[in-house]
Amino acid sequence: MTPVLAQRPATAHARHIRDDMTVEVALSLMAGARVDHLVLCDGDDQSTGVVTLARLTVLRGVPTYTDRVRLRDVPDC
Repeated sequence: MTPVLAQRPATAHARHIRDDMTVEVALSLMAGARVDHLVLCDGDDQSTGVVTLARLTVLRGVPTYTDRVRLRDVPDC
């Protein structure tokens, strides 16, 4: 008999952060943790999406970007 392995979502072990965090803080956390994505959570700690390093890097290059942009305000996170 072969054991069945339960599959977990790829975000199960990812770092979770609040969506009111700024992009700059998220980038700093990604660099420190050496990860390429973070799971976004709302005020009730419910997962609301995933933000990637690639997406935030592109956002930083937009002329209208400021260091006060919150993750919840990033389109297509």
